[in-house]
Amino acid sequence: MIEVANVRLSLDDALAKGETRLARAVAKKLGIAKEAVVKAKLVRKSVDARRKSDVHVVVTAAVELANPADETALLAQNLPGVKRHVPYAPLAIPTLRPAPDALRPIVVGTGPAGLFCALYLARAGLRPIVAERGADVDERTRIVAAFDAGSDLDVATNIQFGEGGAGTFSDGKLTCGVKSPFAPHVLRWFVDAGAPREILVDAKPHIGTDLLRGVVRRLREQIVAAGGEVRFNTTVCDVRFLDGRVRAVAFCGPDGAVSWVDADRVVLACGHSARDTFELLRDRGLRLEPKPFSVGVRIEHAQQAVNEAQYGRAAKHPALGAADYKLAVQVPERAGGRQRGVYTFCMCPGGEVVAATSEPGQVVVNGMSRHARDGKNANSALLVGVGPEDFGSDDVLAGVAFQRRIERAAFEAARAAGGKAYAAPAQRVGDFLAADADGAHAAASAACGASTAPGASAGPSDVPVPTYPRGVAWCDLHDCLPPFVTDALADALPLLERRLRGFADPNAVMTGVETRSSSPVRIVREADLQARVGAFDCPSGLFPCGEGAGYAGGIMSAACDGLRVAEALRASIDAAR
Repeated sequence: MIEVANVRLSLDDALAKGETRLARAVAKKLGIAKEAVVKAKLVRKSVDARRKSDVHVVVTAAVELANPADETALLAQNLPGVKRHVPYAPLAIPTLRPAPDALRPIVVGTGPAGLFCALYLARAGLRPIVAERGADVDERTRIVAAFDAGSDLDVATNIQFGEGGAGTFSDGKLTCGVKSPFAPHVLRWFVDAGAPREILVDAKPHIGTDLLRGVVRRLREQIVAAGGEVRFNTTVCDVRFLDGRVRAVAFCGPDGAVSWVDADRVVLACGHSARDTFELLRDRGLRLEPKPFSVGVRIEHAQQAVNEAQYGRAAKHPALGAADYKLAVQVPERAGGRQRGVYTFCMCPGGEVVAATSEPGQVVVNGMSRHARDGKNANSALLVGVGPEDFGSDDVLAGVAFQRRIERAAFEAARAAGGKAYAAPAQRVGDFLAADADGAHAAASAACGASTAPGASAGPSDVPVPTYPRGVAWCDLHDCLPPFVTDALADALPLLERRLRGFADPNAVMTGVETRSSSPVRIVREADLQARVGAFDCPSGLFPCGEGAGYAGGIMSAACDGLRVAEALRASIDAAR
């Protein structure tokens, strides 16, 4: 078979079932008779909306021709977008037979990095023990729903912690900013666990929070079926080293009881909000370093407005669904010096803003969508890049302190404006820009000081109703974000409006604060993917992994890093024999 890229389909043809229209489009692309195409299978699909008057679908297809000689002839012509089709080959996992006295590897965390690492190790015969501080996904869903409805915060189980990690309550995007040889395997393993098969071909695949919950449950069940063990409500509260090598891990159960488990290989896939774990590792002599991340707000628009801005008159065509966007600009700092990057992140079409704090007395927001993406609002993070020079301290965990200051300020600003506990501060774009222009932040805050719950009327009738579940308090976001962040947001909004019509609509709603865009810390690992302890230069047996360790930025890249670390761990066992 050959693979043919850049095949154009009309929206109607893209919606049609079966291979007939695809085969006809391939034949037209190749300049051959349609009868010459015996089989055409979709490999990749994307929407081309660069011209609003000509929105269409572009696909890559695996093609079988009636005459194999014709395939050979086409390949010999070196035509653009035509190559030999290489079918997917499953990831080869050598099976190891552990020695009778071998210690079981420990994986800390059940986010994408931890789950995929543990599943690889289990299939390799290593019977990993997986520790997760939060609850299993079903209990976690109940606890999150209770918090959304007004219950107290559970610091062990919430949007950040629990089975599946923070990605469980997200749009479930499976895009990746870097190429990884593990990416095709991650997608296949997701499908094997019940994700829609369409993620194998979509250029922008997503699963959706509603389907992800079942997918992560089945991934865990596969780990257990292959010999692994998963312990929920179990926090790693200490690690013991000897001569620079890990020797044991302390597990703290839900009743507070501590038990030590001997271990010589530990994967740290703890997530970007495991602040106590970062403190523990620093105190035990591991090398950590502060790293850049981003802070800002969630911005909400009517989804239909986004659809029309992206697709024009085709916006309501059923082949398109909810439109997304990805925007970025650079703005100079008002006080001079370097430029700031301002960008959208984790855009959730037809989604909602979620209450994502994991510590008492703080407000954090994030976004999620269901698979259908059928909500009335679109939301996205609108973020400003920050770095160690902004944190106000040289401490390795200064980024964590920086996050906490902003999160506490958001909690207090919403309360001062009349909101209940864990209400989020919110402001219309028009009010935010007006306050920025005249500096009347206190007056703007007083004028906006009203609270609203989801579904309630929120200020002017044409303001999108905020979806944040604990309700919002209308106030001035300048009161809870650093001035250099609000300056950058204010300067970026008109520029982003030029990229996407309606983005800076005065009635768009900004809800704060988003501070957990990525980890504020990197747990340094060497070429063998292992950390080093103190002055010791030997491999420690501790493998930092995924987003929390500073080596990934989303579901896909975290899962890929989990597989990469699993291979490195297995290789370290081979080398020790």
